[in-house]
Amino acid sequence: MVFMKKLKYLGGKSEIPSSPDSASLEAIKNPHMNTVYVIRLSSPEFTSICPITNQPDFGNIIIDYIPNKYIVESKSFKLFLHSFRNHGAFHEDCTLKIAKKIIKTISPKWIRVGGYWNPRGGIPIDIFFQSGKKPNDVWVNEYHINPYKGR
Repeated sequence: MVFMKKLKYLGGKSEIPSSPDSASLEAIKNPHMNTVYVIRLSSPEFTSICPITNQPDFGNIIIDYIPNKYIVESKSFKLFLHSFRNHGAFHEDCTLKIAKKIIKTISPKWIRVGGYWNPRGGIPIDIFFQSGKKPNDVWVNEYHINPYKGR
């Protein structure tokens, strides 16, 4: 497999970036360019900070995408997600910032991002983004996440 460039994070020690804007998301060449397939990335313990209260927010972020020329390099992706831990932003901003960073980095053929956020103030907030109509010629497994019902 040929790398797009020399990878900064993979194979070495890495600091967590101070913010999502300063984080580098890296890409590697898609090893199966002539095959239509879906990659799912998920972060069931995603954390960010409420920009008003400075309290932690927790969510489950699930990303499905159909790669084009490049795929997301997983270590840089992990560090990018961890950069939100001390970042003050609303749920909507975090979810869409993740989608936009992936689109900017790899230009996937199609992407969807689901952000399932734990309740704050008694209200669960779920955020959904999709770049276009879900393709018919590839299997995209549904999320199967139950709505929050309390205890």
